[in-house]
Amino acid sequence: MRRGSTHRVFLSEFVRNFHTTGSLLPSSRFLGAALARGVEKSPRHGPRRILEVGPGTGAATHHLVAALKPEDRLELVEINPRFVELLEARFAQEPAWRSVRDRVSIHCQRIEALEASEPYDAIVSGLPLNNFAVADVEQILAVFERLARPGGTLAFFEYIAIRSAKAAVSGRSERQRLQEIGRVLERFLADKSDRSAVWLNFPPAWVHYVQFPGEDDNA
Repeated sequence: MRRGSTHRVFLSEFVRNFHTTGSLLPSSRFLGAALARGVEKSPRHGPRRILEVGPGTGAATHHLVAALKPEDRLELVEINPRFVELLEARFAQEPAWRSVRDRVSIHCQRIEALEASEPYDAIVSGLPLNNFAVADVEQILAVFERLARPGGTLAFFEYIAIRSAKAAVSGRSERQRLQEIGRVLERFLADKSDRSAVWLNFPPAWVHYVQFPGEDDNA
């Protein structure tokens, strides 16, 4: 699909659904590639189950499709029906996407409602966590941890300095919400993550790479 049509859909959904879209522009190919690199950090050597949450217009999906091995499975969870339609069109029209369509499932729903038959080796998230209520962020992070295989990985992003920038122009209740989200993420990321900066994105973003405890760590 043409980039212009993708951007028009994204802009339209930003205006209609800022809460779940989160940005004026879709993620750049550089941010998409950085998110997809989280899959490489999975220690599993056999067939992989990969979950992408909030793929939007497919910036990270494009790279996941390219890296998909013959026995791998990819599941996409996207709450926005228009983005689902766009993703379906890309799987129907673009040769690289079409070649893996039989190994991909798309769910139009909230991630909290996903019923997975097996855990996932790698999870990639494009959800704008800083837009959500604190309780929702806590629940989503708990769902990621529940869905991940022991030793599995999670890659997600947040815009650099976004909480401090928003807090500077917000009222007291919004500042408190942002500060609490910062504390929730700090606790979640402690001792099990690293991060990489992606400057070629609007806005620039941090990509966090999380390694969940393995079976031996829980023994």
